Amino acid sequence: MHKQYYITTPIYYVNDNPHIGHAYTTLACDVIARFKRLDNYEVMFLTGTDEHGQKVQMAADKADVLPKEFTDRVSKNFQNLAAKMKFSHDYFIRTTEPRHYESCQKIWQILMEKGHITLSSYSGWYSVRDEAFFSENELVDGKAPTGAPVEWLEEPSYFFNLSKWQQPLLDFYEKNSEFVAPVGRFNEIKRFVEGGLKDLSISRTTFNWGVPVPNDPEHVMYVWLDALTNYITATNWTNKEQNGFEKWWPADLHMVGKDILRFHAVYWPAFLMAAQLPLPKRVFAHGWWTNEGEKISKSLGNVIDPISLIDEYGLDQIRYFLMREVPFGRDGDFSKTALLHRINSDLANDLGNLSQRVLSQIYKNLNGEIPALSEKPQKDDVLLLKSLKELPDGVRVEINKQAFHEALRLIWHVIAEANRYVDKQAPWALKKTDIVRMSDVLAVLVEVIRGVSLLLQPFMPDASAKLLDQIQVAPEERLFMFLSSSNMLSGRIIEKPEGVFPRYQLLKDA
Repeated sequence: MHKQYYITTPIYYVNDNPHIGHAYTTLACDVIARFKRLDNYEVMFLTGTDEHGQKVQMAADKADVLPKEFTDRVSKNFQNLAAKMKFSHDYFIRTTEPRHYESCQKIWQILMEKGHITLSSYSGWYSVRDEAFFSENELVDGKAPTGAPVEWLEEPSYFFNLSKWQQPLLDFYEKNSEFVAPVGRFNEIKRFVEGGLKDLSISRTTFNWGVPVPNDPEHVMYVWLDALTNYITATNWTNKEQNGFEKWWPADLHMVGKDILRFHAVYWPAFLMAAQLPLPKRVFAHGWWTNEGEKISKSLGNVIDPISLIDEYGLDQIRYFLMREVPFGRDGDFSKTALLHRINSDLANDLGNLSQRVLSQIYKNLNGEIPALSEKPQKDDVLLLKSLKELPDGVRVEINKQAFHEALRLIWHVIAEANRYVDKQAPWALKKTDIVRMSDVLAVLVEVIRGVSLLLQPFMPDASAKLLDQIQVAPEERLFMFLSSSNMLSGRIIEKPEGVFPRYQLLKDA
């Protein structure tokens, strides 16, 4: 019986093209989704695009096309990025889908029937860029905390009674100490809620690109109520025949950037509480990237295009770097020097060189036949194999904490031990003095290559597949349940090995 796991990215706002931040968030989810599938979970991995709101309508007007035509075009860019990075999502949702309109209108009607929505009028500061309302005391030098310009708005609006959910939210946070991570972000959320919640304007009348409010088509729904509801739309909540809500909801993990944490950790739980629906189990807010120490912005012209990076350095190299370089949850700096160091040192030298050395010796010295593990292992063999045996549980713990850098650090610790072991045992020298011992050493090392390659599949699917192909691990033998099946490769014949990780040189600017 499969366990189930439902993971989501935020749905990406289509007023512009995808950048490194979008790639980073979805990659983190892709690693978890792949890991869970290999670990015998049935997974639902959701990503998609958020296509309504004033910002989109303005961007469409500027491009002189209808909003739907504009969103079709830009949403395709996000789908192209997902294909380029080989993301393994199960669904790509678009908020312009008919089922999403039904879902949004259903949650609205539930909230309305339960008395949580009332009609009034809104007057206050609004940031189009953030699609968010701000109180006077939140403004910094007359702008939103994000630096976005704000405008004074006065219009009729429906309000959600957010203020009523202050104490229920605080009680929920108290009982669910891992609901938001990292812990520093959770503390920020608690302070925000403790500071007092005001009722939330959840409809607009000054533009019409959005989900119409049931029974009042003059109003469209506030884009965040619409956007957040995508997570239950994707379960086919409104479809009686194909309803997967009971199966998949609540989500195990919402992965978000730190700038949209408030919407996911305050507004969304409040909407769900009010609708008497279960709350997601966890929200993780990751940090932002800078580029060579500078904040990334279009005006500086330093936006990082993930597609051109992949074309230049390779997909798995970029996937590895993004997950390894920065402790997940903190801000990080993207630098070509750091990228090349990871590619050359970690990938080409540590893992690539290890596999190439070991497989070349099996190919040359043992006619390509993988040797069996010794029935009388030496102390060094036992220690290395013990490290390998303990590795999956350690990696599993870190993946469940979204500590990708730590999971990779643990794997590289075993790779480093294997490199020290091969240097100390010197199987190339044993060939002349003790061919049996040489076979025993190479058997241990192939076992390490198999184990780390299996565990690296979620991070570097193509490179791992190449390594596993070279040691004759069949596709059906690549699930994590096979990690404990030691000695399974004995007697298999390998082909002449090929390098998997090329080295790169940093070209100085002319």
